[in-house]
Amino acid sequence: MSTEIYTPTAEQLDARIARFDQLTPMSTTDDLAWVPQEAWEIFFAQKIMAVILEDTKSPFGDKAPIVGASGATMFVSVMPPGQGPCLHDHNETYETFIVLQGTIEYRVGDPVEHKRVLNKWDVFSCPPGVYREFNNVGDEEAVQLTVLTGPIERDDVTMPDSVRERVENEFGSEVANAFGKLMPFDPPKQSPR
Repeated sequence: MSTEIYTPTAEQLDARIARFDQLTPMSTTDDLAWVPQEAWEIFFAQKIMAVILEDTKSPFGDKAPIVGASGATMFVSVMPPGQGPCLHDHNETYETFIVLQGTIEYRVGDPVEHKRVLNKWDVFSCPPGVYREFNNVGDEEAVQLTVLTGPIERDDVTMPDSVRERVENEFGSEVANAFGKLMPFDPPKQSPR
């Protein structure tokens, strides 16, 4: 089956362009503006700006310059040295990271079993169902492009219970519960008997 070829209108074309200097922090930051910045930075990069979102529920918010790209979500993350999001997984989607600037360490497993350091232009594509976290291990600001592909629903993010415990201990249950509504915590691991 062939695709019908057409020329978009100027408005249609402009709706498919995202200009970096016009990107804004993801709208979720507005929804949780009452949360301390230090707590926010456990879950997300210090600055995360949506480029492409689907018109669906997403922990990355509901505003982006481009809406709808056949199941792709894309955002730019900016992290100062030492910062990056906690362990999380995407249950049904691939998360592909492209380092645009700096040095980022990716950690995989719960507990972490593997660590890989990537530099500018390096790419890591993490499959669904794998806990991962990443952190800027360089001396300068790190910038990363993240692309999520797979089913269009983007609320497939979960986090290990250890993250809930950490946030509850540092910021209280109200903050942990707020993020748990955005991205659920998996049940605690059962210890082997």
